[in-house]
Amino acid sequence: MPIDFYYIPGSAPCRAVLLAAKAVGVELNLKLTDLMAGEHLKPEFVKLNPQHCVPTIDDNGFALWESRAIICYLANQYGKSDSLYPKDPKKRALVDSRLYFDQGTLYQRFADYYYPVMFGGAPYDEAKLKKLQEAFEYLDKFLEGQDWAAGSEMSLADISLAASASTAEAVGFDVAKYANVSGWLAKCKSTLPGYADANQRGVEMFKEMFDNLTKK
Repeated sequence: MPIDFYYIPGSAPCRAVLLAAKAVGVELNLKLTDLMAGEHLKPEFVKLNPQHCVPTIDDNGFALWESRAIICYLANQYGKSDSLYPKDPKKRALVDSRLYFDQGTLYQRFADYYYPVMFGGAPYDEAKLKKLQEAFEYLDKFLEGQDWAAGSEMSLADISLAASASTAEAVGFDVAKYANVSGWLAKCKSTLPGYADANQRGVEMFKEMFDNLTKK
């Protein structure tokens, strides 16, 4: 049976799950969840996920949220090999490190800089921009001399980081300024399975929403 997937296509964490499912080869039963209409606050969804956030999966009674936990679960449970999420402790630790970096630094700083402008009408904060630039400098350093974010093979780290980085690029952040990141992201776009459907389409929807909400 397909896994129920509660999501919104513009969300980078949701798109990371879509990309991981494509890479693993698992089918998702897509359940668009309209946050503006309060669909995430319906009793049946709150019962499934008390935190009432997306992305959320329901794998035949097993509910899980937090995108990076979900993609690790998909790779562990359904992956035909361990290439995306290696079983070797050191290799896996490096993938985990990059996933935590994405969650706590890169995507967090993206949200800190852009979301107050997008959803609250706040002015751009130069200090927050510098923190986001620093995060991309870190990622650029991580990619120095290697093809992928956590070593020589594509992994879940690339999937999660690409969803975040492509979103920043779409709303005008100068990714091209970081040569290693720019080259890596171009490779992700041409290499990650199902990138056009699983990520690019949602990126364009996010950009459209961003442009509409930030019009003067």
